Amino acid sequence: MMYTVCVRDHFMIAHSFRGDTFGPAQRLHGATYVVDLELRRPDLDADGVVADIGKLGDCLRAVLAELNFRNLDELPEFAGRNTTTEFLAREIFDRIASRIEDGQLGSSTAGLSSMRVALHESHAAWAAYEGPLT
Repeated sequence: MMYTVCVRDHFMIAHSFRGDTFGPAQRLHGATYVVDLELRRPDLDADGVVADIGKLGDCLRAVLAELNFRNLDELPEFAGRNTTTEFLAREIFDRIASRIEDGQLGSSTAGLSSMRVALHESHAAWAAYEGPLT
């Protein structure tokens, strides 16, 4: 049994892919992602919540701002990488996890057990990354 809280935001990027697998997406193109960020814990904190939903939304917004309206092909940290939806879900997961470790959600995050980041490309397609929080 697990409690879950989720916040949602979006961001827009441009990028291209390398490899025949991607067909016309090898050319520069844009994408708008709707992002769902879920935190889970087996027990609620002393305030009766999974996490402060306001701080969680702020944290997601700040991470997405680092990528929003950017051409990912031009960012040095992504050099030589295909910035697929799956890859970006993990990247956002890692950036949020780092901020949680730094205390940006407050002091009651010790009970958090896992997180899931889902990027929706459309109403019909999405990818996600899920993992434990330490």
